[in-house]
Amino acid sequence: MTYDLIAFALFALVTLSSAIGVVLMRDPWHSALLLGVALMSVAVHYVMLAAEFVAVMQVLVYVGGVLILITFAVMLTQTEEFESDEVVQT
Repeated sequence: MTYDLIAFALFALVTLSSAIGVVLMRDPWHSALLLGVALMSVAVHYVMLAAEFVAVMQVLVYVGGVLILITFAVMLTQTEEFESDEVVQT
């Protein structure tokens, strides 16, 4: 087996497992982080195919832009649960 095949299999496993994790995670923050891992591993596949420009655009546009947008959306839409030990009397 060559090193290229081992690297491809390793990053294919990372891509598939993180993509499955994106779907199965209940927390949107962890799902967004796993999406970043999946997109970065796809960029590694582009580098292995000698398409460096496409890999750089993958990182800049998708990881840099879309993932930051998802992060801001998650931060702005999360609700805080106020826990109070006191019972409000009416």
